[in-house]
This record gives sequence, C-alpha cells and structure tokens, in this order.
Amino acid sequence: MIAFSRRIGVDLGTVNSLVWVQGRGVVVNEPSVVAVALRDKRVVAVGTVAKNMLGRTPGTIVASKPLRSGVIADYPVTEAMLRYFLQKVMGRGFLFKPEVMVSVPAGSTQVERRAVLDATLSAGARVAYLVDEPLAAMIGAGIPIGEASGNMILNIGGGAAEAAVVSLGGVVASKGIRVGGNTFDEAIQKYVRKKYGVMIGDSTAEMVKVTVGSALPTEPSSKEKTIQVKGRDTVQGLPREIQLTSQDAWEAMQRPLALILEMVKKVLEEVPPELASDIIDKGLMMTGGSVLLSHLDTFLSKEIGIPVSLAEDPLQCVIKGIGVMLDDLETYRHALRER
Repeated sequence: MIAFSRRIGVDLGTVNSLVWVQGRGVVVNEPSVVAVALRDKRVVAVGTVAKNMLGRTPGTIVASKPLRSGVIADYPVTEAMLRYFLQKVMGRGFLFKPEVMVSVPAGSTQVERRAVLDATLSAGARVAYLVDEPLAAMIGAGIPIGEASGNMILNIGGGAAEAAVVSLGGVVASKGIRVGGNTFDEAIQKYVRKKYGVMIGDSTAEMVKVTVGSALPTEPSSKEKTIQVKGRDTVQGLPREIQLTSQDAWEAMQRPLALILEMVKKVLEEVPPELASDIIDKGLMMTGGSVLLSHLDTFLSKEIGIPVSLAEDPLQCVIKGIGVMLDDLETYRHALRER
C-alpha cells in the first residue's frame, strides 16, 4: 500500500499497456484485453489472463480489446482496465489519488482525447495529463528535443502509426494513420483467404508476420523462409494445413507498408528547409513494437533517401519518455493537456 499520492504513467496501447510508477520504473506490461461477465457487467479478468480467454469464453463472458487504432472503442471497459492497473500498482484501497499521464496518438480528435481524460479520472486519478505518443517516444529514445534542431521519429504500434518532426521541444509537423501491427495481421489473413481459400486466426497471422514477414521481397539468391499454418477451408469448412512463404507475407503487406511510407513522405514535405537538412544528417528514428518487422528500416531508407535507425528497446520508448516527463513535469508541462 502506497501512503502518498505519486505519479503514474500509462502507455495505453491497442495491443499492450505499460505502466510506469515514479521511483520504481515500468512495473506492468500486459495485453490490453478485458473479460466481462454479460449478466452483471462485472470485470472477470484483465491483461494476460483475459488474453488467454480470447476465443475460448462461454456465452456468459466476453473477452475483448477495448482500444481500436490507439483510441478508446469501449469506454466502460477501458475505464475498468485503467482502474485495474491503478489498483495493481497503488493497492486496492489507495487513500491518495495519483497524478496519471497517458499517451495518445498524435492524430487523436478532441473527442477521443477527452474520452481518455475522463476515463483516467473516473478510474481514480487526481489529475490526468495527456501526451502525444511521438513526443514521448522521442524523449524515451534519448533524443534531445529541446535543441533548435530537427529530429524525426516514426512510431508504429499495434493500431496506429505516427511520424513527427520535433524542434525546440515542440512538434513542427506530424501525421498519423490508423495503420499498425494489427493492420499487417489483417492483411495477411485476407491474402491467405483470397489466394489459398483458408481462414486463419489473429494469432496465426501474427506468427506469420513475426516468423517470415518482411518489408522487402526475398532476394533471388537467398533461401526463402517458410512456415506451416493451420486454418479452416472456406469451401469445405474442414481444417487444412498450408505452407506460406516470406514472399506471401511481403505481398500481403504491400498496402499497409505503402500507407506508412506515404505518411512519412507527407511529413517530410511539410518540414521547413532548415529542419530538413538536420533530418538528412540525423536520419529517422523508429520506435514502437511494429517497427521490428524485418527489413523495415532498409525499405524506408531506400524509399525516402535518408538514414533510418531503430531505437534501443523500441517497445518501451513511449513509457520511458512518459517517465522522464513525469520526473520533470514543469519542464514538459507546455506539451501536455491537463485536467
């Protein structure tokens, strides 16, 4: 039980949510999944336990992901999830309410931002702050955002991708699209169904992406990766096993990759010439779980003509950035929305 109010950061992700506590660092990293009993709307499980229930629940329980494309899709369930996280780190009957900072996609609407603030306060926060994910990710990646120099970041999560250029502690140009790791998975599912007549599940599509997925086609001289997957035949309705190749995965992901590339190019088009020269020198930094897609850095560098690098520990850059901002709140308060 924590006796006094403290500061807590939450990276509220479509796939995973991370919680940072002042003085302790990252203490929670769990799937953004909630299981609810239909009869009395009672929360049965949250996080890893709830994720294991997906697709396996009886008719009386529904396990779902309350966030879509990085924003709230189910308000009551999101509030319950946030309350669970706060109780987990503060103790069930915490006496003093904490200050809580939550990350949101840069392209979120005012309505979507207000929903996150309301849910955070309803879950037990005394004060709620919102920070744009690209800014937090840049701070977490160790990029000095306060200098009079341009820095560019591409953050790709499970539900959204955002590109931003920051100078003097503020966002100069940014774009966000509802394309992320889940979009890659859905593209693979559609491709397999169309080409092979087989329906595969979300987890199988993700396994294909991680195992043989690539942002570049297989070189003729190199050996092609393959994976055996099981699904349901769309004609006969019977179980069927097929072999997929890295070429299949690459062809399936062409559309989402093109959308991300287009977004990055649009941000670069809006950048003033002085900052553009800085970006040419420093390159583009990538953060977020979905930037781990094989050869994504090479693909982007080839298309936009500037160096592209992967941040150290890209999955935790946003939550680490939130921690830095909460530790020095007055310095970063100008970049936050507070309630």
